[in-house]
Amino acid sequence: MKLFARVCFVLLGASGLLGAGAASAQSKSGSQWPDQPIHIVVPLPPGSAADLVARLIGQNLNKRLHQPVVIDNRPGASGAIGAEQVARAKPDGYTFGIASTTTHVTAAILNPHLPYNPVTDFTPVTLIGTSPYMLVVNPKLPVKNIHQLIELAKKEPGKLSYSSEGQASLAHLAAKLFADMAGIKLTQIPYKSSTAAVIDVLQGRVDMQFSILATTHQFIHQGKLRALGVTTLKRNKEFPNVSTIAEQGLPGYEASLWLAMVAPAKTPPAIIARMNEVVGDILKSPKIKNILAAQEIHAESSTPAQLGARMRADFTKWSALAKKAGFAPAKK
Repeated sequence: MKLFARVCFVLLGASGLLGAGAASAQSKSGSQWPDQPIHIVVPLPPGSAADLVARLIGQNLNKRLHQPVVIDNRPGASGAIGAEQVARAKPDGYTFGIASTTTHVTAAILNPHLPYNPVTDFTPVTLIGTSPYMLVVNPKLPVKNIHQLIELAKKEPGKLSYSSEGQASLAHLAAKLFADMAGIKLTQIPYKSSTAAVIDVLQGRVDMQFSILATTHQFIHQGKLRALGVTTLKRNKEFPNVSTIAEQGLPGYEASLWLAMVAPAKTPPAIIARMNEVVGDILKSPKIKNILAAQEIHAESSTPAQLGARMRADFTKWSALAKKAGFAPAKK
Protein backbone atom coordinates (compact mmCIF):
# COMPACT_ATOMS: atom_id res chain seq x y z
CA MET A 1 0.00 0.00 0.00
CA LYS A 2 2.78 2.47 0.97
CA LEU A 3 4.76 1.64 -2.18
CA PHE A 4 1.66 2.09 -4.35
CA ALA A 5 1.00 5.45 -2.68
CA ARG A 6 4.55 6.64 -3.39
CA VAL A 7 4.24 5.62 -7.03
CA CYS A 8 0.93 7.52 -7.29
CA PHE A 9 2.49 10.67 -5.91
CA VAL A 10 5.40 10.47 -8.35
CA LEU A 11 3.12 9.85 -11.34
CA LEU A 12 0.28 12.17 -10.45
CA GLY A 13 2.02 14.85 -8.44
CA ALA A 14 1.72 15.31 -4.68
CA SER A 15 0.10 18.69 -5.29
CA GLY A 16 -2.96 16.91 -6.64
CA LEU A 17 -2.94 18.79 -10.00
CA LEU A 18 -3.42 16.42 -12.93
CA GLY A 19 -3.05 17.80 -16.53
CA ALA A 20 -4.90 20.41 -18.78
CA GLY A 21 -7.27 21.21 -21.96
CA ALA A 22 -11.26 21.46 -22.92
CA ALA A 23 -14.61 19.57 -24.01
CA SER A 24 -18.19 18.07 -23.47
CA ALA A 25 -21.61 18.67 -21.62
CA GLN A 26 -23.39 21.92 -20.82
CA SER A 27 -22.69 23.69 -17.54
CA LYS A 28 -25.40 25.55 -15.64
CA SER A 29 -24.25 28.80 -17.23
CA GLY A 30 -24.69 27.34 -20.70
CA SER A 31 -20.97 27.10 -21.54
CA GLN A 32 -19.35 23.85 -22.59
CA TRP A 33 -18.39 21.67 -19.65
CA PRO A 34 -15.69 21.40 -18.52
CA ASP A 35 -13.93 24.64 -19.32
CA GLN A 36 -11.97 24.96 -16.05
CA PRO A 37 -10.24 22.66 -13.53
CA ILE A 38 -12.29 19.96 -11.81
CA HIS A 39 -11.85 19.37 -8.08
CA ILE A 40 -12.27 15.95 -6.45
CA VAL A 41 -12.57 16.20 -2.67
CA VAL A 42 -11.21 13.20 -0.78
CA PRO A 43 -12.41 12.99 2.84
CA LEU A 44 -9.36 10.99 3.90
CA PRO A 45 -5.60 11.70 3.97
CA PRO A 46 -3.09 11.10 1.16
CA GLY A 47 -2.20 7.42 0.86
CA SER A 48 -5.61 6.16 1.92
CA ALA A 49 -7.59 3.85 -0.38
CA ALA A 50 -10.01 6.68 -1.21
CA ASP A 51 -7.08 8.96 -2.09
CA LEU A 52 -5.43 6.39 -4.33
CA VAL A 53 -8.73 5.77 -6.13
CA ALA A 54 -9.29 9.51 -6.61
CA ARG A 55 -5.81 10.07 -8.05
CA LEU A 56 -6.11 7.10 -10.37
CA ILE A 57 -9.47 8.30 -11.67
CA GLY A 58 -8.30 11.92 -11.77
CA GLN A 59 -5.33 11.11 -13.98
CA ASN A 60 -7.62 9.38 -16.47
CA LEU A 61 -10.30 12.09 -16.29
CA ASN A 62 -7.69 14.60 -17.36
CA LYS A 63 -6.89 12.52 -20.45
CA ARG A 64 -10.56 12.28 -21.43
CA LEU A 65 -11.93 15.70 -20.43
CA HIS A 66 -8.76 17.69 -21.20
CA GLN A 67 -8.91 19.80 -18.06
CA PRO A 68 -6.74 19.77 -14.92
CA VAL A 69 -8.08 17.62 -12.09
CA VAL A 70 -7.22 18.78 -8.58
CA ILE A 71 -7.28 16.23 -5.75
CA ASP A 72 -8.26 18.04 -2.55
CA ASN A 73 -7.65 16.00 0.62
CA ARG A 74 -9.91 17.11 3.49
CA PRO A 75 -9.56 14.46 6.22
CA GLY A 76 -11.13 14.57 9.66
CA ALA A 77 -14.23 13.65 11.66
CA SER A 78 -14.55 10.20 10.01
CA GLY A 79 -14.77 11.85 6.60
CA ALA A 80 -17.42 14.40 7.60
CA ILE A 81 -15.20 17.43 6.92
CA GLY A 82 -14.59 16.48 3.30
CA ALA A 83 -18.17 15.35 2.75
CA GLU A 84 -19.49 18.66 4.06
CA GLN A 85 -17.23 20.56 1.67
CA VAL A 86 -18.79 18.69 -1.26
CA ALA A 87 -22.32 19.19 0.07
CA ARG A 88 -21.76 22.95 0.42
CA ALA A 89 -19.96 23.43 -2.91
CA LYS A 90 -21.51 25.24 -5.84
CA PRO A 91 -23.38 22.67 -8.00
CA ASP A 92 -21.70 23.75 -11.22
CA GLY A 93 -19.95 20.51 -12.18
CA TYR A 94 -16.51 21.51 -10.96
CA THR A 95 -16.62 19.88 -7.52
CA PHE A 96 -17.05 16.17 -6.97
CA GLY A 97 -16.32 14.01 -3.96
CA ILE A 98 -15.32 10.50 -3.04
CA ALA A 99 -18.06 9.05 -0.85
CA SER A 100 -17.96 5.82 1.10
CA THR A 101 -19.92 3.66 3.48
CA THR A 102 -18.15 5.62 6.22
CA THR A 103 -19.10 9.14 5.09
CA HIS A 104 -22.65 8.30 4.04
CA VAL A 105 -23.67 5.55 6.44
CA THR A 106 -21.64 4.91 9.60
CA ALA A 107 -20.68 8.55 10.25
CA ALA A 108 -24.35 9.46 10.03
CA ILE A 109 -25.30 6.69 12.45
CA LEU A 110 -22.69 7.83 14.95
CA ASN A 111 -23.49 11.53 14.70
CA PRO A 112 -27.11 12.69 14.49
CA HIS A 113 -25.82 16.27 14.15
CA LEU A 114 -23.76 15.89 10.99
CA PRO A 115 -23.44 19.19 9.07
CA TYR A 116 -24.84 17.47 5.96
CA ASN A 117 -27.62 15.07 5.07
CA PRO A 118 -26.07 11.96 3.47
CA VAL A 119 -29.16 11.39 1.33
CA THR A 120 -30.45 14.81 0.21
CA ASP A 121 -27.30 16.97 0.07
CA PHE A 122 -25.62 14.99 -2.71
CA THR A 123 -26.23 13.89 -6.28
CA PRO A 124 -24.99 10.33 -6.91
CA VAL A 125 -22.65 9.97 -9.90
CA THR A 126 -21.38 6.39 -9.94
CA LEU A 127 -20.21 3.53 -7.80
CA ILE A 128 -16.43 3.08 -8.09
CA GLY A 129 -15.78 -0.16 -6.27
CA THR A 130 -16.47 -2.42 -3.32
CA SER A 131 -14.28 -4.12 -0.73
CA PRO A 132 -15.49 -7.23 1.06
CA TYR A 133 -14.98 -8.13 4.66
CA MET A 134 -13.75 -11.57 5.60
CA LEU A 135 -14.75 -13.27 8.83
CA VAL A 136 -11.44 -14.55 10.16
CA VAL A 137 -10.65 -16.45 13.34
CA ASN A 138 -7.52 -17.40 15.22
CA PRO A 139 -6.53 -20.89 13.96
CA LYS A 140 -6.64 -22.20 17.55
CA LEU A 141 -10.41 -21.70 17.64
CA PRO A 142 -11.90 -25.18 16.97
CA VAL A 143 -14.10 -24.15 14.03
CA LYS A 144 -13.64 -24.62 10.27
CA ASN A 145 -16.81 -23.01 8.93
CA ILE A 146 -19.70 -20.70 9.80
CA HIS A 147 -21.96 -23.55 10.95
CA GLN A 148 -19.39 -24.73 13.50
CA LEU A 149 -18.82 -21.16 14.70
CA ILE A 150 -22.54 -20.63 15.27
CA GLU A 151 -22.86 -23.93 17.13
CA LEU A 152 -19.92 -23.02 19.40
CA ALA A 153 -21.39 -19.56 20.08
CA LYS A 154 -24.74 -21.08 21.01
CA LYS A 155 -23.11 -23.40 23.55
CA GLU A 156 -21.44 -20.50 25.37
CA PRO A 157 -23.39 -17.26 24.73
CA GLY A 158 -21.22 -14.14 24.90
CA LYS A 159 -17.95 -16.01 25.43
CA LEU A 160 -16.69 -15.61 21.87
CA SER A 161 -15.21 -12.17 21.20
CA TYR A 162 -14.63 -10.13 18.07
CA SER A 163 -12.48 -7.08 17.46
CA SER A 164 -13.79 -4.06 15.58
CA GLU A 165 -12.72 -0.55 14.63
CA GLY A 166 -15.07 0.93 17.20
CA GLN A 167 -18.74 1.65 17.81
CA ALA A 168 -20.86 1.74 14.63
CA SER A 169 -17.91 0.99 12.35
CA LEU A 170 -18.96 -1.25 9.49
CA ALA A 171 -16.92 -4.08 11.01
CA HIS A 172 -18.99 -3.68 14.19
CA LEU A 173 -22.26 -3.55 12.25
CA ALA A 174 -21.26 -6.57 10.14
CA ALA A 175 -20.71 -8.57 13.32
CA LYS A 176 -24.00 -7.35 14.80
CA LEU A 177 -25.86 -8.37 11.66
CA PHE A 178 -24.18 -11.78 11.70
CA ALA A 179 -25.06 -12.37 15.35
CA ASP A 180 -28.61 -11.15 14.83
CA MET A 181 -29.23 -13.40 11.83
CA ALA A 182 -27.55 -16.40 13.48
CA GLY A 183 -29.35 -15.94 16.80
CA ILE A 184 -26.13 -15.83 18.84
CA LYS A 185 -24.43 -13.46 21.27
CA LEU A 186 -20.87 -12.23 20.66
CA THR A 187 -18.76 -9.78 22.69
CA GLN A 188 -17.26 -6.76 20.94
CA ILE A 189 -13.72 -5.59 21.75
CA PRO A 190 -13.34 -2.13 20.12
CA TYR A 191 -10.05 -0.78 18.75
CA LYS A 192 -8.99 2.45 17.07
CA SER A 193 -7.98 0.90 13.74
CA SER A 194 -8.38 -2.29 11.72
CA THR A 195 -4.65 -2.97 12.06
CA ALA A 196 -4.79 -2.81 15.85
CA ALA A 197 -7.95 -4.90 15.81
CA VAL A 198 -6.34 -7.75 13.89
CA ILE A 199 -3.21 -7.94 16.05
CA ASP A 200 -5.05 -9.35 19.06
CA VAL A 201 -6.84 -11.90 16.85
CA LEU A 202 -3.43 -13.00 15.52
CA GLN A 203 -2.16 -13.33 19.07
CA GLY A 204 -5.24 -15.20 20.28
CA ARG A 205 -6.48 -12.60 22.75
CA VAL A 206 -9.62 -12.10 20.64
CA ASP A 207 -11.39 -14.92 18.79
CA MET A 208 -12.42 -13.33 15.50
CA GLN A 209 -12.77 -10.24 13.34
CA PHE A 210 -14.77 -9.01 10.37
CA SER A 211 -11.81 -7.49 8.59
CA ILE A 212 -11.15 -5.83 5.26
CA LEU A 213 -9.03 -8.11 3.06
CA ALA A 214 -6.40 -5.42 2.52
CA THR A 215 -5.45 -5.88 6.18
CA THR A 216 -5.74 -9.65 6.55
CA HIS A 217 -5.20 -11.35 3.19
CA GLN A 218 -1.49 -11.98 3.79
CA PHE A 219 -2.20 -13.54 7.21
CA ILE A 220 -4.79 -15.84 5.65
CA HIS A 221 -2.30 -16.98 3.00
CA GLN A 222 0.32 -17.55 5.72
CA GLY A 223 -2.08 -19.63 7.80
CA LYS A 224 -1.95 -17.19 10.71
CA LEU A 225 -5.67 -16.54 10.36
CA ARG A 226 -8.43 -18.90 9.22
CA ALA A 227 -10.99 -17.48 6.80
CA LEU A 228 -14.51 -18.74 7.50
CA GLY A 229 -16.65 -16.67 5.16
CA VAL A 230 -16.72 -13.62 2.90
CA THR A 231 -19.35 -10.97 3.52
CA THR A 232 -20.30 -10.21 -0.08
CA LEU A 233 -22.96 -12.10 -2.01
CA LYS A 234 -20.31 -13.41 -4.43
CA ARG A 235 -17.11 -15.24 -3.57
CA ASN A 236 -13.81 -13.38 -3.66
CA LYS A 237 -11.52 -14.22 -6.59
CA GLU A 238 -8.45 -14.29 -4.34
CA PHE A 239 -10.09 -16.88 -2.08
CA PRO A 240 -12.44 -18.83 -4.38
CA ASN A 241 -12.69 -21.75 -1.97
CA VAL A 242 -14.00 -19.59 0.88
CA SER A 243 -17.80 -19.62 0.77
CA THR A 244 -19.88 -16.53 1.34
CA ILE A 245 -21.60 -16.24 4.70
CA ALA A 246 -24.90 -16.22 2.80
CA GLU A 247 -24.02 -19.61 1.27
CA GLN A 248 -23.33 -21.06 4.71
CA GLY A 249 -26.82 -20.84 6.15
CA LEU A 250 -27.49 -17.09 6.44
CA PRO A 251 -29.15 -16.26 3.09
CA GLY A 252 -29.16 -12.56 2.28
CA TYR A 253 -26.27 -11.72 4.60
CA GLU A 254 -24.17 -8.97 3.02
CA ALA A 255 -21.78 -6.31 4.31
CA SER A 256 -19.19 -4.50 2.25
CA LEU A 257 -17.42 -1.19 2.02
CA TRP A 258 -18.09 0.83 -1.10
CA LEU A 259 -16.44 3.84 -2.69
CA ALA A 260 -18.37 6.12 -5.00
CA MET A 261 -18.32 9.50 -6.70
CA VAL A 262 -20.90 12.11 -5.73
CA ALA A 263 -21.57 15.76 -6.54
CA PRO A 264 -23.39 18.54 -4.70
CA ALA A 265 -27.18 18.32 -4.89
CA LYS A 266 -28.69 20.08 -7.94
CA THR A 267 -25.63 19.57 -10.14
CA PRO A 268 -26.97 19.64 -13.75
CA PRO A 269 -28.12 16.19 -14.96
CA ALA A 270 -26.18 16.50 -18.24
CA ILE A 271 -22.92 16.93 -16.32
CA ILE A 272 -23.74 14.02 -14.00
CA ALA A 273 -24.50 11.84 -17.03
CA ARG A 274 -21.24 12.81 -18.74
CA MET A 275 -19.13 12.19 -15.63
CA ASN A 276 -20.90 8.87 -15.07
CA GLU A 277 -20.09 7.82 -18.63
CA VAL A 278 -16.42 8.82 -18.41
CA VAL A 279 -15.73 7.26 -15.00
CA GLY A 280 -17.60 4.13 -16.07
CA ASP A 281 -15.28 3.82 -19.10
CA ILE A 282 -12.22 4.32 -16.88
CA LEU A 283 -13.33 1.52 -14.57
CA LYS A 284 -13.67 -0.89 -17.53
CA SER A 285 -9.93 -0.71 -18.19
CA PRO A 286 -8.17 -4.01 -17.31
CA LYS A 287 -5.19 -1.99 -16.07
CA ILE A 288 -7.36 0.05 -13.71
CA LYS A 289 -9.16 -3.08 -12.51
CA ASN A 290 -5.85 -4.77 -11.73
CA ILE A 291 -4.49 -1.77 -9.83
CA LEU A 292 -7.66 -1.57 -7.74
CA ALA A 293 -7.71 -5.35 -7.22
CA ALA A 294 -4.20 -5.09 -5.74
CA GLN A 295 -5.79 -2.86 -3.08
CA GLU A 296 -8.62 -5.42 -2.55
CA ILE A 297 -11.09 -3.12 -4.34
CA HIS A 298 -13.40 -4.68 -6.90
CA ALA A 299 -13.93 -2.06 -9.64
CA GLU A 300 -17.65 -1.64 -10.25
CA SER A 301 -19.56 1.22 -11.85
CA SER A 302 -23.30 1.97 -11.71
CA THR A 303 -25.90 4.41 -12.94
CA PRO A 304 -26.58 7.43 -10.71
CA ALA A 305 -29.99 5.93 -9.85
CA GLN A 306 -28.45 2.60 -8.84
CA LEU A 307 -25.92 4.33 -6.61
CA GLY A 308 -28.63 6.48 -5.02
CA ALA A 309 -30.74 3.40 -4.30
CA ARG A 310 -27.76 1.63 -2.73
CA MET A 311 -26.88 4.60 -0.55
CA ARG A 312 -30.46 4.89 0.73
CA ALA A 313 -30.81 1.14 1.26
CA ASP A 314 -27.54 0.91 3.22
CA PHE A 315 -28.44 3.90 5.35
CA THR A 316 -31.82 2.38 6.18
CA LYS A 317 -30.43 -1.12 6.76
CA TRP A 318 -27.56 -0.18 9.06
CA SER A 319 -29.47 2.55 10.90
CA ALA A 320 -32.21 0.05 11.78
CA LEU A 321 -29.62 -2.46 12.98
CA ALA A 322 -27.84 0.21 15.02
CA LYS A 323 -31.10 1.20 16.68
CA LYS A 324 -31.89 -2.44 17.46
CA ALA A 325 -28.39 -2.87 18.90
CA GLY A 326 -28.92 0.05 21.25
CA PHE A 327 -27.16 3.06 19.78
CA ALA A 328 -29.14 5.86 18.21
CA PRO A 329 -29.15 6.20 14.41
CA ALA A 330 -28.97 9.56 12.69
CA LYS A 331 -32.05 11.63 12.05
CA LYS A 332 -32.79 12.23 8.39
